[in-house]
Amino acid sequence: MRKILGIALVFLLFTSCGKEENFVPDYPVTHNVTIVEFGITATNNVLLVPNKGVAGLMIVKTFNGYVAFDRCSTVNPEKACAVEPEDNGITAIDPCTGAKFLLLDGSPQKSPAKIALKRYSVAIAGGTIQVRN
Repeated sequence: MRKILGIALVFLLFTSCGKEENFVPDYPVTHNVTIVEFGITATNNVLLVPNKGVAGLMIVKTFNGYVAFDRCSTVNPEKACAVEPEDNGITAIDPCTGAKFLLLDGSPQKSPAKIALKRYSVAIAGGTIQVRN
């Protein structure tokens, strides 16, 4: 019994000493843009919206509709480094670390990124793209 208790204690000690994950904080986000305005102002199907969320928003037109992400990189999010969409309109790069993210779903594509970009919900209503969290 002591042996089992000792093993459990050692296991608990090692699992509790891991580095805490840093996540992009939750900020209230509400942003509306018409589909027409998106079409006029977006570059390569990506619209950058400043002063929303942690480091701004990216609204992306994909094959299946629209998705929205916080621009704050998930690599060292405490630095609030804003990812930049690349000219291909498919990936975004963290200029602070070189990490890359896929703009179709926010998934990490190049180290040191391990966590997807923070995603916001998107709804289309009456010709308006509504981004919320």
